[in-house]
Parts: sequence; structure tokens; C-alpha cells
Amino acid sequence: MALLKPPKLLHIRLMASRFFTYSSFHSHHACSLSLSRPTLLFNSRTSFRLRRVSSRVLMRNVVSPRAFMSSSVATEAVQGSTSSQAYGSDQIQVLEGLDPVRKRPGMYIGSTGPRGLHHLVFEILDNAIDEAQAGFASKVDVVLHEDGTVSIADNGRGIPTELHPATKKSSLETVLTVLHAGGKFGGSSSGYSVSGGLHGVGLSVVNALSEVLEVTVWRDGMEYQQKYSRGKPVTELTHHVLPDGAHDRQGTCIRFSPDKEVFTTAIQFDYSTIAGRIRELAFLNPELTITLRKEDNDPEKNQYNEYCYAGGLIEYVRWLNTDKKPLHDIVGFRKETDGVTIDVALQWCSDAYSDTMLGYANSIRTIDGGTHIDGMKASLTRTLNNLGKKSKLIKDKDISLSGEHVREGLTCIISVKVSNPEFEGQTKTRLGNPEVRKAVDQSVQEYLTEFLELHPDVLDSILSKSLNALKAALAAKRARELVRQKSVLRSSTLPGKLADCSATNPEESEIFIVEGDSAGGSAKQGRDRRFQAVLPLRGKILNVERKDEAAMYKNEEIQNLILGLGLGVKGEDFKKEALRYHKIIILTDADVDGAHIRTLLLTFFFRYQRALFDEGCIYVGVPPLYKVERGKQAYYCYDDSELKQLQNSFPSNASYNIQRFKGLGEMMPLQLWETTLDPERRLLKQLMVEDAAEANVVFSSLMGARVDFRKELIQSSASMINLDQLDI
Repeated sequence: MALLKPPKLLHIRLMASRFFTYSSFHSHHACSLSLSRPTLLFNSRTSFRLRRVSSRVLMRNVVSPRAFMSSSVATEAVQGSTSSQAYGSDQIQVLEGLDPVRKRPGMYIGSTGPRGLHHLVFEILDNAIDEAQAGFASKVDVVLHEDGTVSIADNGRGIPTELHPATKKSSLETVLTVLHAGGKFGGSSSGYSVSGGLHGVGLSVVNALSEVLEVTVWRDGMEYQQKYSRGKPVTELTHHVLPDGAHDRQGTCIRFSPDKEVFTTAIQFDYSTIAGRIRELAFLNPELTITLRKEDNDPEKNQYNEYCYAGGLIEYVRWLNTDKKPLHDIVGFRKETDGVTIDVALQWCSDAYSDTMLGYANSIRTIDGGTHIDGMKASLTRTLNNLGKKSKLIKDKDISLSGEHVREGLTCIISVKVSNPEFEGQTKTRLGNPEVRKAVDQSVQEYLTEFLELHPDVLDSILSKSLNALKAALAAKRARELVRQKSVLRSSTLPGKLADCSATNPEESEIFIVEGDSAGGSAKQGRDRRFQAVLPLRGKILNVERKDEAAMYKNEEIQNLILGLGLGVKGEDFKKEALRYHKIIILTDADVDGAHIRTLLLTFFFRYQRALFDEGCIYVGVPPLYKVERGKQAYYCYDDSELKQLQNSFPSNASYNIQRFKGLGEMMPLQLWETTLDPERRLLKQLMVEDAAEANVVFSSLMGARVDFRKELIQSSASMINLDQLDI
């Protein structure tokens, strides 16, 4: 049996702050045979409640693990079934039509959880945006209906409805039921010169994964309607003449209900997640107006927002830097060269010590970067070095600013529009066009050189910021060198307080970051030494949002984190193989100080090594709040609602004792193992960054130096707090 086995994912995913995804799951041991275990859960309910945490942020908390009774765990092996040894022509399956989508939905939408669910909305939304980019649509309306359906309508040209010569069906039915059918393949016969859709599968995939899909097209003075179910038409294409007042109406409306047979979670769309994507698209398309409305049975819960930003990317950068101190006015330009339209906006801030660089290609967010980002970075570094030496601001000819130093404090948005983009996969996370890099590199260099030569004061402030970053890096060189380890297993510089595990395979190892020696002592005694390590922290770590690199590397607790986890140097490419543990679990007390320490740690991980979130390495442990003893039985409850439900299950005359855990140090090692450390029974929340732009804004607002913005945020959010749940 392996020391640590893959987690068994419960079908519960939580959106927090719109930029974090919490995946809550019990992690289980697994081996070549599947294991069964006794039921420890007190009940099997799964309920959600909403808690507002900021004016722009919604957090959905799950009622964490169920209250369970302390018990020993017994496992028994289940006999593996033997599969047929025969393998012939009968075993070769040919999937036709939209069957491949229903068979392997994750290949087309990424997952069958909340991310995939929202991806359906974004696929239809992107089609409407493509109409706007082509110059035919000026308004898009998105409605989250109270019955769980979503409708997206635009005032573009409308999907063609005439008979298609190849399929002998209407063109509308063709694009809805045939994979790789669409008007975005480029060439003289394409319906779009620039689009985010490339493969002709978006609309048909949404159709295949919808229990019901209704399409309405307004075109040529007619209204066309058709209904589908799970990818197949259930009605004929009907049409009627529009009344005189609406005779000129054009556009498409898609209304769909995701299929409950496909998606593993409740069909529940998050208003904040969709609003974040719509805001992004509105910034990228300044000529477009997008509305978002959420309907509810209770009129007071109806939500509505309209997004239109005539300033485009300049307004986007201003929004991102709302609570920062800019060094200069926002610099922005738009240029078309070699068939590529380049739109750039950027600004340096004096009180920021990391960079935010967001890239888009045809309004699609390229999370993993691409040639446009590479060209932007190379051009910035070369241009500022050249101008610095030319203006004598960089006096030593041997000194050369690196990209990391040049980009410190930079917020930059780059959007390119390419007629034939090369994306990686259907989810389009990276742009691969080599010609885009050259076009971006030259355009940025030309514009930035001209601008900075005409504004020497801006050049002075940017180079001063970059040189300070270089000096801070040199001052911290000794601490940085401690991190450079050819082999972490041979390293003798591990922190003294780290209680390491015996496993040498990082994939099998996990580390608990706990607050204080008291909790650290319980965790060290209660853990499984084979695969669980413990690193106690002394008090609260440095807030890296307000400090430069030199101060960060001089901090002892930060050094312990970097060395203990095996993190590389800030700014270098992330190397997962260098990590000493692939599961980093933040375990703090269930009080205000614990929440603050957790936030400081998340700020450090986000600013220092954001790739940890992308790789799914960051987790939050959930300790119980209450221990209820009745006779010889002990129950653990993770929130007030579970405690109340447990109390209601007892007879009215029952006698029991309730203990409220304020800190992990109050627990005996065995209690901590049973409730929080044991992979068979614990609950972890995995943190993933869903929206980097929103994450950047929230971290800057909550952890930055601008007290006035934080005060305003707290005051605006005060009315959303449930005072009964406030832990003081």
C-alpha cells in the first residue's frame, strides 16, 4: 500500500471571492483494490449558504464535514472484478453526432463541475462577442432565470436558417448538431475576420450537454424558433413574420438548461463569476454594452448590472489600480500591423512589488500566456534598458535590469486580435502564433520609446522603481542563494522547527503549516510520520503586499517557508519537481487571528509563487468547532448548524457536554488526528485562482498600504455581516 494515495473528490465545489475555487473533499487512502470503510458521517446532507465578504466578493461556504462520532477505522478489501480478455472488432466503438461530447464532456468544457457549468455560458457569450468584434452587434443581454436556465441574446446578424447544401438540414440545425460546423474557420468563405471561436464546436457542445435548449433567430424580417434536447431537435424549425414595429430586428437568443445527468454538482450559476467575465469582455470591447440580470422569486433578490467601458483597456488598468499609488498616468495605444491588431494599456505603481500582466487574444483570456505576452515582456525589458543607458540613468555599463525588476509594480493589459489564432486546445489557454510576438515586440518598443523620450519624468520614475527593485534583489542575494538547491533531498538547511516525513516522493508527501508551537506539538504527535510533515510558524508572518523583496527574504518565517517547501526564487519559472510536498495545507485556529494568519499565507503564496494555485497544491484544513460528549460517545461538529442538528437528534431529556475549540492546541493529538489530519475523515478545501484580475484587486484592497480604500471596503460590507456569527 502506498504511503499517500490520491484524494477521492466529493462532488462539492465552492466559488469564493470569484477568483478562488474551493474543492472540498475527504482524501482517502487507495490501493490496487478499492477500499470500503465504516460510515462515520452523522448525516448525509449537503447544504449551502451564502455569506457576503466584500462589495465585489461572494463566498459560498459549504457545511463542511458532517458531524461524526469518534471511532476506530476498519477497512476490508473488495474483490476486483475480472474483465473480459477478448479484444476484437466488437470492442471498437464508433461515436457519431454529438455522442462524443456526452461521453467525454471534460474534453470539451474542462470539467463536469462548476467550472464546466460556467464554461457553457461563456461559449455562448463568446459567440455573441464574436458578432460584436465583426462589427455587427452592439448589445448583449445575459439573463439567469429563476428556473435555473440561462439565456444569452445579441443584436447581431442572426444564425443563418436556410438549407445547408452539405447536410441537407437548415444551417441553424447544422451548427447546433454537427461538430466542427461554423463560420469561423477563416478564408474567403468565413463569416468572421476575427473571432474567438475556431473549431466550430462551442454551440453544438452546449446543445449536447443541455437538457433543453431553445434557439430564437431574428433575421430578414422573420422570427425563427426551434427546441432541442440533449443535442437532438425535438421540434421543427418554425417561423413567422415579425410585426411592423420590429421588422428590422436582428440577432440570436440561446436559452438552455444544463443536463443534470452530465454535471456532478447542483445546477447553480454564480452571478459573481459570470459578472466578472462580462466586465472583462466589456473592457476589451469598448463599443459593446453587456447587461446581466438575475431573476428570483423574491423581487428584493433580483440583481442587474450594465457594463460599458468606452475607455477600453485604459479603464481596465484604472480599475485594477484603484487602491494603488500610480507613478504616472496610464499609457495606452492601439496599432494594427501585419494583420494583427494590438491594444495595450500599462501603468507602474509605487506601492506594488509584483506585476499583474493579463493577456487576451480575440477577447479570450490566455491564462497560460503565449507569444503576445512573451513579446510584451521582451520589449519592455529591452526598451527600458536601452533608454536607461541612453539617458545615463543607468550609469554602470555592466548593470542590466532583468525583466523581473523592470516589471515590479507594473499593471499591464495586452489584447491582440488575429485572423487565424493558434490556441492550445478547446479551452484556449495559450496563444501560439509566432508572428504575434514579433508584431507586439516592435509595436511596444516603437510606442514606448517615443512616449518615454517625450516624457523624461515618467522614464525617471519607472527606472528609479526598477533600480530599487534591483538593489533589493542584490541586498537579498544571500537569502536567495539559500533557496537555490541542486537537490532538496541533500539539503541540510531545512528549518529547525520542521518535523519532516519519511516519504521522499513529493507526490506522496503533505505538509501542515500550523500557527504556534502549541498547535505544532499536537500536530507533530498526532500526524502520520510516513507522509505528513508539520511546520509551526511563530505568530503572524510578514505581509508581503506592503514590503519589498529584500524585507521579505530577511524575514525568518518567510525563509522557513521557502526552504521548508522547496520553493524556487521569486520570478523564476516554477518547477513542480523541486517542491518537497505537493500538498501544502494551511491549518490555523478557528478564530479571527487564525483567519488573519491564513490570509497572510495566501497573500505570500499568491504574490511569491502563484503557480502553486494553478498546480492545485494549496489547501486549507478545516478543524471542528465543537466536541459534544454524551456518555461514552464523542461527536465533532464543524459549525453551529451541525451542532444544532446534532442536539435536535438527542432526546429532549438527554444530558451532554459541549466543548468549543478555540485553538488547535486545545486538542489532544488523537483528537486532532481523528478530526483534521486523518485522510479518511478530514475535510480539505483546495484553492484555485479562477480570476487573476479579481484576485489581484482583492489582495491589493485587503492587504495593501491604502488604508482609506480598505476602510471604505469594510464600511460598505458591514451591513452584509451576520452579527450572530461574528467571532470576537
